[in-house]
Parts: sequence; structure tokens; C-alpha cells
Amino acid sequence: MSKEFVFGVIGAGNGGKAMAAYLALLGKKVLLYNRTFSHVEVIAERGGIDLLNPGGLEGFGKLEMVTENIGEFLANSQVIMVVTPSTAHRDIALAATPYLRDDHIIIMHPGRTGGSLEFAETLRQNGCTANPIISAAETFIFASRSEGPSLARIFRIKESVPMAALPANRTGEALDAIRTAFPQYINGGNVLMTGLNNMGAVFHPALTMLNSGWIEATHGNFEFYVEVVTPCVEKVLVVIDRERVTVASALGLRARTGMEWLELAYNARGENLYEAMHNQTGYYGIKAPATLNHRYIFEEVPMSLVPIASIGERYGVSVNCIRSIISLGCILHNTDYWRKGRTVEKLGIKELSVGELTHFVETGERD
Repeated sequence: MSKEFVFGVIGAGNGGKAMAAYLALLGKKVLLYNRTFSHVEVIAERGGIDLLNPGGLEGFGKLEMVTENIGEFLANSQVIMVVTPSTAHRDIALAATPYLRDDHIIIMHPGRTGGSLEFAETLRQNGCTANPIISAAETFIFASRSEGPSLARIFRIKESVPMAALPANRTGEALDAIRTAFPQYINGGNVLMTGLNNMGAVFHPALTMLNSGWIEATHGNFEFYVEVVTPCVEKVLVVIDRERVTVASALGLRARTGMEWLELAYNARGENLYEAMHNQTGYYGIKAPATLNHRYIFEEVPMSLVPIASIGERYGVSVNCIRSIISLGCILHNTDYWRKGRTVEKLGIKELSVGELTHFVETGERD
């Protein structure tokens, strides 16, 4: 008989609401934490979240606790599902530091690139004495949206989601926990692999910024993945994808290409990336961002592209196309995303050789 885990969900946005409701409908004990209680007040009053999921599990997901008190939340949960923008990961680590236990299993959904490394480095710098498992999924398992204060909708559930822990020799423990709810999670190798297999980095920033005029003119009133991905735009995506895969290769890793990921996650195939994306039926109906002030830039650039580029340059890889997209994001938002982003310094790996870095992510030990 499998162990029954108490799940704690951090975040009550598009993904967090769907995650909390789905877990509750599976019969799990679920707690929900959000640092701003006004955002979850209706959920607390109703005692749960309504979930729409046509053809799948749906209904009212009853929650055990809804709170803004992270100490209370962590004291009563074991598997911590972090479902927030990755820009919040460091702040969550800071807030959680005094309350973490050795038996906590932290899973970021997703970690973007370097999320586990940044989380662990933040705990280390702030004197955390606990030794929790810190893990990250490559991508979020749902395509979902919040449709009201206590209502979420799931459009599609991915068929396979790689995940890895820091250190990698504890990934099995994290998988044992999450598979009590989601059998779709598989071993992603290590956190370098899951971070460098970050497809949001390939798709989201470039597609948004290369269509800035269209977004501003129509407020995003067009299909993002379908109408935006033209043969010319595909050329840029292919180069970004190639640079990302080359960064992984410099670390001794074999990252999946964008086409391979589309087949793994959605069973979508094609002769090229353009065809494969257009053959992903789940992309149809998803509108473009209504504004350029969107997480596809302010999250994906500093938390996905910057770490890929920073790691690449640290280990001798040319990342000119990725650098160009980062620069464009800095210009459009009048923001220094290199300063805000996850550089090798912030990940705590600048001084490590490839061999030392590999040893660290596999064992948690620094030579």
C-alpha cells in the first residue's frame, strides 16, 4: 500500500488553482498557501475550488486549509507543489527557510532553468539547517486557466513530464511522492537536464517579441502558437533551440530538441518544427498575450534565457541568438534582465568545472 502524502500547493493563479482542485478531487489532503490572502479569500470562504475539465476529473475540490501563513502551511504538509511564476521562487525559499524539514519534498512546477539551484543556494546563504528534497519539473502538467476567484479550467493534461531532484540521487523519493497523484511524471536525469530542456525558453519570449506589433495592435486577438509560428519565425526558434541543445552538450548532456519534446509531451509530430507545432491540437484556441507586459518576457527572459546564456558562456558556448532575444526584451521593458536574471553567480556554480558541477547536481556534494 502506497504512503499517503499531504500535498501543499503554493500559489493560486492559473496553475495553482487547477493543481489544488485536481489533487483534492483525487482524494488527497490538500493545503493552499498564497502570500496575499485577499486573492484566496473566496476559496477560503467556500472551502475549495471548482474545476472544469471536460472529459476528465472535475467538480468541487475540497481543501483542508487555505492560508497566508507559510509556517502553518509547511507544518501541516509534506509534498510542496510550488506553482508560481519562477520570479517568486527565491522569495518563497527565503520565506520558507525557518520552517523547512528534512522530510519536505519541494517540487517546482516548473523550475524553468536553474530553479532548484537558485532555491538551494538561497537556503544555503540564509542558513537553512534542514535538508529537504528540492526538485523541479520541466514543464507544468496542465494547460489551465483561472476563470474566477474559486474556479479553474484544465484544457489538456500532458502525457509525460520529466522531473529531477537536487541531488539527483533523491529523484526516486520525489517521484514516489508525486506519482501517488500523477503517474505521468518520469525521471528527468538531473536538474541541469530538466532546466536545459525548458521549452518555454525556446517558444515564449521569441514568439512574443517577434510579434510585438501585432500584439500591441490587436491586444493579442489571434492564436498565439498557430498564427504566430510562420516559416520565418520558425527559423529563429530553430536557432534558439540549437544553442540550448549545444549548451547542454557542453555539460555532457543530451537535451531533447523542440520537435522531440512536442512528441514526448503531446504526441505531436511533423517534418520540421513548424509542422510539429501546428500539429499540436492543444495549441489551437490559445490566444496571444494581450500586452507585452507578460510573463513570456518578464519571467521567461530572466529565469529561462539568462541562465541558459550565462551557463553557455561560462562553459564556452556561443549563444548569440539567445543573447539577441534577451537584449530585445531588455529594450522593450527598459529593464536589465541580466542583472535580474539567474546568472551562474546567483546559481552558486560559477567556480565549478563541468566535472564538479555534475558531481554537485548528482550527489549534492561540492568537491
